Amino acid sequence: MSKIRLYPSGHEVECAAGKTVLSALEQSGYALPNNCRAGACGECKIRVRSGDFDQGMVLDMALSQEERDQGYGLMCMAKPLSDLLEIEWGTDDAQPKLFPPTENNTFLLVERIPRTSSIVELRLRPLGQPMRYWPGQYITLTSADAALPARAYSIANAPRSDGEISLQVSRVEEGQTSRWIHDQLQIGGRVRLSGPYGTFIGDPRAETPVLCLAAGSGLAPIMALAEAALGRGYRYPVTLMFSARTRADIYDSGRLALWGMRHRNFRFLPTLTREPWDGQSGRIPKILPGLFPDLSGHSVFIAGSPAFVDDCLEAVKGLGADDELIHSEGFFGQ
Repeated sequence: MSKIRLYPSGHEVECAAGKTVLSALEQSGYALPNNCRAGACGECKIRVRSGDFDQGMVLDMALSQEERDQGYGLMCMAKPLSDLLEIEWGTDDAQPKLFPPTENNTFLLVERIPRTSSIVELRLRPLGQPMRYWPGQYITLTSADAALPARAYSIANAPRSDGEISLQVSRVEEGQTSRWIHDQLQIGGRVRLSGPYGTFIGDPRAETPVLCLAAGSGLAPIMALAEAALGRGYRYPVTLMFSARTRADIYDSGRLALWGMRHRNFRFLPTLTREPWDGQSGRIPKILPGLFPDLSGHSVFIAGSPAFVDDCLEAVKGLGADDELIHSEGFFGQ
């Protein structure tokens, strides 16, 4: 049995013989970025401050010799050999350390999917290095010639080895950039992204039931957070409530249904506010007490318009949610 110490917080986790650093961190609730889990993508690259480890087989493109000489390793394959392995991870309070944003990264549109009459999903691939980010963060987007105002959009997927980023863009009639995205940007077109930004990422050490509340394109960061948590085997109940006006406004339901079948701890609860149906009806703040009479000990994530976020914040606090476990992201007009 070895111990892994996180620097600078000093927090320690145990790592059983033969286990990787990544698996040990995940079992202790630390959501280290990763994707391929096979030493090929470089997403889990971390600097080791002290101690010995077996790096295993990794690709040079994911971990160069120069990076090895500087003490870096890929934690998805690294196995401690010494009693103590100290790695650089997180901040003084063991929160995840944010990746430094970069500007004007060129991405290519490889797919566009109409989700509703007013929301289109863009799938973008980097032409350079993939952007490192935490699920829940956002980027700013402008045209390739930077002629349009840069606008903020939440990333709607967990990090992938190919660097693909999904965005869910609502059409705003007075918004020059959103109209361009909906009416002119075509597959094969290039855009510039800057980021990542934001701290809507929660606490990766949390061991609580999770309640996610979203409306409109506020579903995007919630999807990224849920995909990442379920992908790393989060064991506690995860409920995603989505507020929509009509059935036509409920989107990505196929993927959400698949998550429900693959993960017994995941539940998707849509509610309609302007159309009768056989499911939940009414605004989330009104129906929440009947579904979750006590939210103490729950991690709560809320994303949508400022009014939606404010109303949901008041509701969850009234049901006992702890301020330290509430995370919100209001989508303001730009």
